[in-house]
Amino acid sequence: MGRSILTAQKPSTFTPNALELMTLEELWSLHEEIGSILTARIRAEKLELEKRLAVLHRGVAPPGEQTDDESRPVAKRRRKYPRVLPKYRNPQRPSETWSGRGKLPRWLVVATENGQRIEEFRIVDAIPLERQRA
Repeated sequence: MGRSILTAQKPSTFTPNALELMTLEELWSLHEEIGSILTARIRAEKLELEKRLAVLHRGVAPPGEQTDDESRPVAKRRRKYPRVLPKYRNPQRPSETWSGRGKLPRWLVVATENGQRIEEFRIVDAIPLERQRA
């Protein structure tokens, strides 16, 4: 069986009845040929999708391939924010503080649910100078 089974029959003349008339060897050859065609097409499609992703990322490596901030282009580096001083302190555990940014810490959520106000936990030194003068 030197010639391809797929090219031997045109798609318009290829019917399910033709499959029933094939021998086991012919069916297995057809199976292998279809598998190799599918593999080649899937590889080509994957390559095309990877190219499109690279264009969308504009040259930035995917997150799994990045090792540090220096590996990213300058425009994509994350801005370094200045350290924010804490504004609120847990009286039971003075080491637990909160800057007032982001999600409320658990200790503050529990305290506010028990009827306390957030201002009761404010660190006096954390009030900005312009507010202290006013």
